[in-house]
Amino acid sequence: MTQPTPIGPALAPAASTAGTPSPVPQPVPASKPVPAAKAVTPPKPVAPPVSRARLKRRHKVVLISFVFGVIGPMVVTAWYLWMVAVDQYASTVAFSVRKEEISSAVEFLGGITNLSGTTSSDTDILYEFLQSQGLVAQIDKEVGLRALWSKPVFDPVYDYPAPGTIEDLTHHWARLVKIMYDSGTGLIELRVQAFAPEDATRIATAIYLASTDMINELSAVAREDAIRYSRDELTLSVERLKDVRAAVTQFRNRTQIIDPIIDLQSQANLLGTLQAQLAQAQIEVDLLRETTRAGDPRMEQAERRVRVTEDQIVEERRKLGIGDGTEQGQVYANLVGEYERLQVDREFAQQTYTSALATYDGALAEAQRKSRYLAAYVLPTTAEKSEYPQRLTLFGLIALFAFMIWGILVLVAFSLKDRR
Repeated sequence: MTQPTPIGPALAPAASTAGTPSPVPQPVPASKPVPAAKAVTPPKPVAPPVSRARLKRRHKVVLISFVFGVIGPMVVTAWYLWMVAVDQYASTVAFSVRKEEISSAVEFLGGITNLSGTTSSDTDILYEFLQSQGLVAQIDKEVGLRALWSKPVFDPVYDYPAPGTIEDLTHHWARLVKIMYDSGTGLIELRVQAFAPEDATRIATAIYLASTDMINELSAVAREDAIRYSRDELTLSVERLKDVRAAVTQFRNRTQIIDPIIDLQSQANLLGTLQAQLAQAQIEVDLLRETTRAGDPRMEQAERRVRVTEDQIVEERRKLGIGDGTEQGQVYANLVGEYERLQVDREFAQQTYTSALATYDGALAEAQRKSRYLAAYVLPTTAEKSEYPQRLTLFGLIALFAFMIWGILVLVAFSLKDRR
């Protein structure tokens, strides 16, 4: 009888050797789906190898320009500073202009004033004087600047080409005489350079003495102006006082009166006395009329006394410029008016003269002392070692500026080349 075929996975093939037990059939796993193959991009073409770098023409031009534009000036500068330039010595002097203002006794009554001050205007004048051609010529005449600044050495930068003109010497002065001026404090400091320390000290001392003379001359001119103005004012006041006094004397000679005001007071007193006498005489006349008969001689004498007194009062009043007939003759009122005018003129002239005399005396007292002077807080010094020229500083500055100029020119050249 035939066996049914089992349903399931396929059986393993029968063993080829009889009597060997058959292995247990294993399930066959389901096969996985095969993924689709990726698209393969073709490789990029490989650039050919870079050739060895070579100097081009522009690089050679830049290198040559660097050598001539930077290295060359540095070498020349170093050769000059350390091999050719002569040592220089500096002398320093510093000063300021001072002004003494001593007050008078009258001013001290009102309070204490400042005893010292600084005149900035004089300092400004002195600063300009230190740069003037006149001072250069004066110092050259005194110490011989041309000889001191043109030593027998070869220094094409700092050596003065003697003899030269005064303009050349003034230009060289500005290079070797440095002036530091602080306008706020009024201090001036000078640094004088020369090839020998004693030469620098001589020049600085001569500058200090010339500055002192200039300040003294300014002070003398100011004092002379003050004295001249006060002297002229005093002369005018004296002449005016003389004229007024002469007019008063002429008035007294013409009127034969020393002081019309005193005479006027006397006349007024006299007039008052006459008026009192007139009143008394009138009272007597009234009394006689009541007690006497007509034709009494006492009555006639009393009436005559009244008439004489009245006439005298009229005359005195005319002299004083009161009443009728004042236009005849010279009355006291006019004389007093004229005299008072002369008195006012004399008092004014006297006050003017007193003021002018005080001003003149003050100007003379001011002229007896030195109002302006040059105060040196640093006297001319003498150097012990050479500090100039400052070789490292000058070399560094020249190298820096040479490199900057070269770099700017190279950048400009390449920018112009790229624009083409």
